[in-house]
Amino acid sequence: MITIILVSLIGVVISIIIGTVWHSPQMWGGKIHMEYIGFSKLSAAEQQQKIAEAKPHMWKTYVMQMVLSFFTSFFIVFVLSKSIENGEGVNMFYSYLAFVWLSFSVPLIGGNILWGPVEGSLRVKKFLADSIYNLITYGVVAWVASLFFV
Repeated sequence: MITIILVSLIGVVISIIIGTVWHSPQMWGGKIHMEYIGFSKLSAAEQQQKIAEAKPHMWKTYVMQMVLSFFTSFFIVFVLSKSIENGEGVNMFYSYLAFVWLSFSVPLIGGNILWGPVEGSLRVKKFLADSIYNLITYGVVAWVASLFFV
């Protein structure tokens, strides 16, 4: 169990790295996110003011995101380790992971967008950006975890 927890913590770091890159202003996902939160409509001065207001509280957001990322990583690592332990191949595990993404993550993202403040053509972009981001994160965490268990 210690190995599962440690590998899950590696998964948290992976999630943070992917999230930071994906949501950076230069990336497609970041541009969509900035549009979603209305940041792209602000002037440079207003953007700097918002950043300055958010900075003192940002550590709380990062800590909560790390906790949430740990839950996801733990699930991925635990299921992978038990799948391998029970004689299933890593390809079978990847199919489980794809079904989890398709059956749980995609509907949750879609529901949040349908019932949230996303408008017009941004809905499809936000849905695709968030869904693809989750799939990439799951896949990379699973691949790194497989290096420890396969």
